[in-house]
Amino acid sequence: MDRTPDVIVIGAGVIGLSIAFELSRRGARVHVVDARAPGEGATQASAGMLTPHTETGHLPALRALAAHSLDLYDAFLQRLREDSGIDVEYRRYGSLHVATDQAHLENLRRLAVRLAASAVAAELLNPQQVHQHEPAIAADIAGGLLLPAHGYVVAPDLVRALVAAATAHGARIETERVLAVRADATGVRVETESSTLQAARVVVAAGSWSSRISVAGDNAVPVRPVRGQIVHLDWSTSPISRIVWGPDCYLVPRATGTMLVGATVEEAGFDERATTAGVHDLLDAACDLLPPAWQAAFAGVRVGLRPATPDELPVLGASPHAPGVYYATGHYRNGVLLAPVTAVLLAELVLGQPADEVLSAFRPDRF
Repeated sequence: MDRTPDVIVIGAGVIGLSIAFELSRRGARVHVVDARAPGEGATQASAGMLTPHTETGHLPALRALAAHSLDLYDAFLQRLREDSGIDVEYRRYGSLHVATDQAHLENLRRLAVRLAASAVAAELLNPQQVHQHEPAIAADIAGGLLLPAHGYVVAPDLVRALVAAATAHGARIETERVLAVRADATGVRVETESSTLQAARVVVAAGSWSSRISVAGDNAVPVRPVRGQIVHLDWSTSPISRIVWGPDCYLVPRATGTMLVGATVEEAGFDERATTAGVHDLLDAACDLLPPAWQAAFAGVRVGLRPATPDELPVLGASPHAPGVYYATGHYRNGVLLAPVTAVLLAELVLGQPADEVLSAFRPDRF
Protein backbone atom coordinates (compact mmCIF):
# COMPACT_ATOMS: atom_id res chain seq x y z
CA MET A 1 0.00 0.00 0.00
CA ASP A 2 1.29 3.47 -0.88
CA ARG A 3 2.27 5.26 2.33
CA THR A 4 3.49 8.44 0.63
CA PRO A 5 1.70 11.21 2.50
CA ASP A 6 -0.62 13.67 0.84
CA VAL A 7 0.45 16.33 3.32
CA ILE A 8 3.49 16.80 5.56
CA VAL A 9 2.88 19.03 8.58
CA ILE A 10 6.07 20.49 10.02
CA GLY A 11 5.44 21.11 13.72
CA ALA A 12 3.85 19.01 16.48
CA GLY A 13 2.60 21.80 18.69
CA VAL A 14 -1.08 22.45 19.18
CA ILE A 15 -1.39 24.19 15.78
CA GLY A 16 0.38 21.50 13.75
CA LEU A 17 -1.44 18.69 15.54
CA SER A 18 -4.83 20.36 15.09
CA ILE A 19 -4.21 20.74 11.36
CA ALA A 20 -3.06 17.11 11.15
CA PHE A 21 -6.21 15.97 12.96
CA GLU A 22 -8.50 17.99 10.70
CA LEU A 23 -6.76 16.85 7.51
CA SER A 24 -6.64 13.18 8.52
CA ARG A 25 -10.29 13.08 9.57
CA ARG A 26 -11.13 14.43 6.10
CA GLY A 27 -9.29 11.51 4.53
CA ALA A 28 -5.83 12.92 3.80
CA ARG A 29 -2.70 10.86 4.48
CA VAL A 30 -0.74 13.03 6.91
CA HIS A 31 2.83 12.87 8.20
CA VAL A 32 3.78 15.18 11.12
CA VAL A 33 7.47 15.96 11.63
CA ASP A 34 9.03 17.86 14.54
CA ALA A 35 12.39 17.93 16.27
CA ARG A 36 10.59 17.53 19.60
CA ALA A 37 7.94 15.24 20.97
CA PRO A 38 4.35 16.51 20.53
CA GLY A 39 3.52 19.55 22.63
CA GLU A 40 7.04 20.16 23.93
CA GLY A 41 7.50 23.59 22.33
CA ALA A 42 5.50 26.68 23.26
CA THR A 43 2.42 24.52 23.98
CA GLN A 44 3.97 23.10 27.15
CA ALA A 45 3.95 26.56 28.75
CA SER A 46 0.41 27.45 27.71
CA ALA A 47 -2.25 28.17 30.32
CA GLY A 48 -4.86 27.15 27.74
CA MET A 49 -6.90 30.32 28.17
CA LEU A 50 -9.84 30.84 25.83
CA THR A 51 -10.25 34.59 26.26
CA PRO A 52 -10.65 36.19 22.82
CA HIS A 53 -12.35 39.36 23.98
CA THR A 54 -9.39 40.53 26.07
CA GLU A 55 -6.23 38.55 25.21
CA THR A 56 -6.26 39.63 21.55
CA GLY A 57 -5.87 43.33 22.38
CA HIS A 58 -6.85 46.01 19.88
CA LEU A 59 -6.46 44.04 16.65
CA PRO A 60 -9.95 43.69 15.12
CA ALA A 61 -9.02 40.96 12.63
CA LEU A 62 -7.43 38.86 15.38
CA ARG A 63 -10.36 39.42 17.78
CA ALA A 64 -12.84 38.28 15.12
CA LEU A 65 -10.79 35.19 14.27
CA ALA A 66 -10.34 34.29 17.94
CA ALA A 67 -14.03 34.78 18.76
CA HIS A 68 -14.96 32.48 15.87
CA SER A 69 -12.47 29.90 17.11
CA LEU A 70 -14.02 29.98 20.59
CA ASP A 71 -17.41 29.35 18.98
CA LEU A 72 -15.94 26.21 17.37
CA TYR A 73 -14.49 24.79 20.59
CA ASP A 74 -17.44 22.74 21.86
CA ALA A 75 -17.76 20.79 18.60
CA PHE A 76 -13.98 20.57 18.17
CA LEU A 77 -13.53 18.92 21.58
CA GLN A 78 -16.53 16.67 21.09
CA ARG A 79 -14.96 15.28 17.90
CA LEU A 80 -11.64 14.88 19.70
CA ARG A 81 -13.22 12.96 22.58
CA GLU A 82 -15.05 10.65 20.18
CA ASP A 83 -11.99 10.00 18.00
CA SER A 84 -9.37 9.76 20.76
CA GLY A 85 -11.29 8.34 23.73
CA ILE A 86 -9.53 10.96 25.90
CA ASP A 87 -11.46 13.35 28.13
CA VAL A 88 -9.97 16.85 27.88
CA GLU A 89 -10.43 19.20 30.84
CA TYR A 90 -12.37 22.15 29.44
CA ARG A 91 -14.34 24.72 31.40
CA ARG A 92 -16.27 27.81 30.30
CA TYR A 93 -16.79 29.50 33.64
CA GLY A 94 -15.78 33.03 32.64
CA SER A 95 -12.92 35.37 33.38
CA LEU A 96 -12.74 38.21 35.90
CA HIS A 97 -10.53 41.22 35.24
CA VAL A 98 -9.65 43.01 38.47
CA ALA A 99 -8.83 46.73 38.53
CA THR A 100 -6.43 47.73 41.30
CA ASP A 101 -6.82 51.49 40.79
CA GLN A 102 -9.15 54.00 39.15
CA ALA A 103 -7.10 54.33 35.98
CA HIS A 104 -7.29 50.58 35.42
CA LEU A 105 -11.03 50.63 36.18
CA GLU A 106 -11.53 53.33 33.56
CA ASN A 107 -9.83 51.06 31.01
CA LEU A 108 -12.25 48.28 31.95
CA ARG A 109 -15.18 50.67 31.52
CA ARG A 110 -14.04 51.49 27.99
CA LEU A 111 -13.62 47.79 27.29
CA ALA A 112 -17.14 47.12 28.58
CA VAL A 113 -18.53 49.74 26.19
CA ARG A 114 -16.68 48.18 23.24
CA LEU A 115 -17.85 44.70 24.15
CA ALA A 116 -21.45 45.86 24.50
CA ALA A 117 -21.27 47.37 21.00
CA SER A 118 -20.22 43.94 19.73
CA ALA A 119 -22.99 42.15 21.67
CA VAL A 120 -20.46 40.41 23.94
CA ALA A 121 -21.78 39.74 27.44
CA ALA A 122 -19.76 41.56 30.09
CA GLU A 123 -20.60 42.95 33.53
CA LEU A 124 -18.79 45.84 35.20
CA LEU A 125 -18.49 45.17 38.95
CA ASN A 126 -17.86 47.31 42.00
CA PRO A 127 -15.43 46.02 44.67
CA GLN A 128 -18.21 44.37 46.70
CA GLN A 129 -19.49 42.51 43.65
CA VAL A 130 -15.96 41.35 42.77
CA HIS A 131 -15.61 39.86 46.27
CA GLN A 132 -19.01 38.20 46.01
CA HIS A 133 -17.70 36.32 42.98
CA GLU A 134 -14.16 35.76 44.31
CA PRO A 135 -13.85 36.40 48.08
CA ALA A 136 -10.12 35.59 48.16
CA ILE A 137 -9.14 38.52 45.91
CA ALA A 138 -7.15 41.27 47.66
CA ALA A 139 -9.28 43.76 49.59
CA ASP A 140 -7.86 46.96 48.12
CA ILE A 141 -9.30 46.94 44.59
CA ALA A 142 -11.29 49.42 42.50
CA GLY A 143 -13.65 47.02 40.70
CA GLY A 144 -13.70 44.45 37.94
CA LEU A 145 -15.15 43.17 34.69
CA LEU A 146 -16.74 39.73 34.36
CA LEU A 147 -16.87 37.99 30.94
CA PRO A 148 -18.93 34.81 31.32
CA ALA A 149 -18.14 33.29 27.88
CA HIS A 150 -14.45 32.82 28.58
CA GLY A 151 -12.78 29.67 29.86
CA TYR A 152 -9.81 27.36 29.48
CA VAL A 153 -8.69 23.99 28.18
CA VAL A 154 -5.80 22.00 29.67
CA ALA A 155 -3.13 22.10 26.96
CA PRO A 156 -1.37 18.78 27.80
CA ASP A 157 -4.76 17.00 27.71
CA LEU A 158 -5.46 18.64 24.36
CA VAL A 159 -2.12 17.51 22.93
CA ARG A 160 -2.64 13.90 24.04
CA ALA A 161 -6.12 13.85 22.50
CA LEU A 162 -4.92 15.39 19.24
CA VAL A 163 -2.12 12.83 18.92
CA ALA A 164 -4.49 9.93 19.62
CA ALA A 165 -7.21 11.22 17.30
CA ALA A 166 -4.88 12.05 14.41
CA THR A 167 -3.11 8.68 14.59
CA ALA A 168 -6.48 6.93 14.81
CA HIS A 169 -7.22 8.50 11.42
CA GLY A 170 -3.91 7.22 10.04
CA ALA A 171 -1.57 10.17 10.64
CA ARG A 172 2.08 9.41 11.40
CA ILE A 173 4.15 11.47 13.83
CA GLU A 174 7.94 11.41 13.62
CA THR A 175 10.61 13.13 15.71
CA GLU A 176 13.02 14.62 13.19
CA ARG A 177 14.51 18.07 12.69
CA VAL A 178 13.50 19.72 9.40
CA LEU A 179 16.16 21.76 7.64
CA ALA A 180 14.65 22.83 4.31
CA VAL A 181 11.61 22.65 2.05
CA ARG A 182 11.85 22.61 -1.74
CA ALA A 183 8.96 22.62 -4.20
CA ASP A 184 9.03 21.64 -7.87
CA ALA A 185 6.78 20.10 -10.52
CA THR A 186 6.87 16.68 -8.83
CA GLY A 187 5.72 17.91 -5.41
CA VAL A 188 7.34 19.24 -2.26
CA ARG A 189 10.45 17.75 -0.66
CA VAL A 190 11.15 18.12 3.05
CA GLU A 191 14.80 17.68 3.95
CA THR A 192 15.49 16.53 7.51
CA GLU A 193 18.76 15.80 9.28
CA SER A 194 18.61 12.15 8.22
CA SER A 195 16.30 11.81 5.21
CA THR A 196 14.21 13.45 2.51
CA LEU A 197 10.42 13.21 2.62
CA GLN A 198 8.05 14.04 -0.21
CA ALA A 199 4.38 14.99 -0.43
CA ALA A 200 2.03 16.91 -2.66
CA ARG A 201 1.66 19.65 -0.04
CA VAL A 202 3.49 20.84 3.08
CA VAL A 203 2.28 22.97 5.99
CA VAL A 204 4.92 24.89 7.94
CA ALA A 205 3.55 25.09 11.48
CA ALA A 206 6.80 25.10 13.47
CA GLY A 207 6.05 28.08 15.73
CA SER A 208 9.11 30.15 16.61
CA TRP A 209 11.30 27.74 14.63
CA SER A 210 9.42 28.44 11.38
CA SER A 211 11.88 31.21 10.51
CA ARG A 212 14.75 28.69 10.72
CA ILE A 213 13.30 26.41 8.05
CA SER A 214 14.56 27.33 4.60
CA VAL A 215 11.73 27.33 2.05
CA ALA A 216 13.22 27.63 -1.45
CA GLY A 217 11.84 30.71 -3.20
CA ASP A 218 10.47 32.34 -0.04
CA ASN A 219 11.99 34.80 2.33
CA ALA A 220 12.05 33.52 5.91
CA VAL A 221 8.74 34.19 7.66
CA PRO A 222 9.35 37.00 10.19
CA VAL A 223 8.52 34.99 13.29
CA ARG A 224 10.58 35.59 16.42
CA PRO A 225 10.55 33.80 19.78
CA VAL A 226 9.13 35.62 22.81
CA ARG A 227 9.88 33.79 26.04
CA GLY A 228 6.97 33.14 28.38
CA GLN A 229 7.44 31.66 31.84
CA ILE A 230 4.46 30.24 33.70
CA VAL A 231 4.41 29.13 37.34
CA HIS A 232 2.43 26.17 38.70
CA LEU A 233 1.05 26.38 42.24
CA ASP A 234 -0.67 23.64 44.19
CA TRP A 235 -3.56 23.68 46.65
CA SER A 236 -5.85 20.93 47.80
CA THR A 237 -8.63 23.32 46.73
CA SER A 238 -8.06 26.45 44.66
CA PRO A 239 -9.21 29.70 46.32
CA ILE A 240 -10.66 31.03 43.04
CA SER A 241 -13.29 29.56 40.73
CA ARG A 242 -12.50 31.20 37.37
CA ILE A 243 -9.69 32.88 35.44
CA VAL A 244 -8.64 36.06 37.24
CA TRP A 245 -6.63 38.80 35.56
CA GLY A 246 -4.73 41.50 37.36
CA PRO A 247 -2.48 44.27 36.02
CA ASP A 248 0.68 42.10 36.19
CA CYS A 249 -0.45 38.48 35.94
CA TYR A 250 -3.32 36.09 35.30
CA LEU A 251 -4.43 33.13 37.43
CA VAL A 252 -5.97 29.98 35.96
CA PRO A 253 -7.41 27.45 38.44
CA ARG A 254 -7.80 23.83 37.41
CA ALA A 255 -10.13 21.09 38.58
CA THR A 256 -7.21 19.32 40.30
CA GLY A 257 -6.70 22.25 42.70
CA THR A 258 -3.58 23.44 40.92
CA MET A 259 -3.29 26.97 39.59
CA LEU A 260 -1.24 28.50 36.80
CA VAL A 261 0.28 31.97 37.13
CA GLY A 262 1.37 33.65 33.94
CA ALA A 263 3.08 34.87 32.12
CA THR A 264 6.27 36.74 31.43
CA VAL A 265 6.84 38.37 28.04
CA GLU A 266 10.58 38.44 27.34
CA GLU A 267 12.61 39.18 24.23
CA ALA A 268 15.26 36.56 25.01
CA GLY A 269 15.84 34.94 21.63
CA PHE A 270 15.86 31.14 21.68
CA ASP A 271 16.84 31.01 25.38
CA GLU A 272 14.36 28.62 27.05
CA ARG A 273 15.74 28.82 30.58
CA ALA A 274 13.51 29.67 33.53
CA THR A 275 14.88 32.65 35.45
CA THR A 276 14.84 33.72 39.07
CA ALA A 277 13.57 37.16 38.05
CA GLY A 278 10.68 35.72 36.03
CA VAL A 279 9.52 33.41 38.81
CA HIS A 280 9.94 36.12 41.45
CA ASP A 281 7.90 38.69 39.51
CA LEU A 282 5.06 36.24 38.81
CA LEU A 283 4.86 35.09 42.43
CA ASP A 284 4.87 38.66 43.73
CA ALA A 285 2.12 39.67 41.31
CA ALA A 286 0.03 36.59 42.14
CA CYS A 287 0.29 37.12 45.89
CA ASP A 288 -0.58 40.82 45.60
CA LEU A 289 -3.72 39.92 43.65
CA LEU A 290 -4.58 36.79 45.63
CA PRO A 291 -3.06 36.87 49.15
CA PRO A 292 -3.77 33.16 49.91
CA ALA A 293 -1.21 32.34 47.20
CA TRP A 294 1.47 32.85 49.85
CA GLN A 295 0.33 29.54 51.35
CA ALA A 296 0.39 27.56 48.10
CA ALA A 297 2.96 24.89 47.34
CA PHE A 298 5.35 25.73 44.51
CA ALA A 299 4.90 22.99 41.91
CA GLY A 300 7.26 24.23 39.21
CA VAL A 301 7.78 26.54 36.27
CA ARG A 302 7.53 25.95 32.52
CA VAL A 303 8.98 27.99 29.69
CA GLY A 304 7.78 28.36 26.11
CA LEU A 305 8.94 30.42 23.16
CA ARG A 306 5.84 32.03 21.70
CA PRO A 307 5.99 32.78 17.96
CA ALA A 308 5.38 36.50 17.37
CA THR A 309 5.22 38.43 14.10
CA PRO A 310 5.91 42.17 13.63
CA ASP A 311 2.18 42.97 13.54
CA GLU A 312 1.24 40.29 16.14
CA LEU A 313 -1.05 38.55 13.65
CA PRO A 314 -0.56 34.91 12.67
CA VAL A 315 0.73 33.88 9.25
CA LEU A 316 -1.94 31.75 7.55
CA GLY A 317 -2.14 30.75 3.93
CA ALA A 318 -0.32 29.64 0.80
CA SER A 319 3.29 30.51 0.09
CA PRO A 320 3.50 33.27 -2.52
CA HIS A 321 6.41 31.59 -4.33
CA ALA A 322 6.61 27.88 -3.39
CA PRO A 323 3.74 25.86 -4.91
CA GLY A 324 2.21 23.39 -2.50
CA VAL A 325 3.66 25.08 0.60
CA TYR A 326 1.37 26.64 3.23
CA TYR A 327 2.05 28.49 6.48
CA ALA A 328 0.30 28.30 9.84
CA THR A 329 2.56 30.03 12.33
CA GLY A 330 3.00 33.23 14.34
CA HIS A 331 0.08 32.60 16.71
CA TYR A 332 2.02 34.25 19.56
CA ARG A 333 -0.01 33.99 22.80
CA ASN A 334 -3.12 32.52 21.18
CA GLY A 335 -2.11 29.16 19.76
CA VAL A 336 -4.47 27.06 21.88
CA LEU A 337 -7.34 29.49 21.38
CA LEU A 338 -6.85 29.67 17.60
CA ALA A 339 -6.29 25.93 17.05
CA PRO A 340 -9.83 24.98 15.91
CA VAL A 341 -10.27 27.79 13.39
CA THR A 342 -6.71 27.45 12.08
CA ALA A 343 -7.25 23.72 11.55
CA VAL A 344 -10.42 24.25 9.53
CA LEU A 345 -9.10 27.14 7.42
CA LEU A 346 -5.82 25.39 6.56
CA ALA A 347 -7.45 22.00 5.92
CA GLU A 348 -9.88 23.54 3.47
CA LEU A 349 -7.13 25.48 1.73
CA VAL A 350 -4.70 22.54 1.53
CA LEU A 351 -7.41 20.24 0.19
CA GLY A 352 -8.16 22.58 -2.68
CA GLN A 353 -11.10 24.67 -1.54
CA PRO A 354 -11.06 28.41 -2.35
CA ALA A 355 -9.33 30.52 0.29
CA ASP A 356 -11.72 31.87 2.90
CA GLU A 357 -11.79 35.67 2.69
CA VAL A 358 -10.95 35.86 6.39
CA LEU A 359 -7.42 34.74 5.49
CA SER A 360 -6.69 37.98 3.63
CA ALA A 361 -5.58 39.70 6.85
CA PHE A 362 -3.10 36.92 7.64
CA ARG A 363 -1.52 36.24 4.23
CA PRO A 364 2.16 35.23 4.23
CA ASP A 365 3.01 37.81 1.56
CA ARG A 366 1.87 40.79 3.64
CA PHE A 367 5.40 41.43 4.95
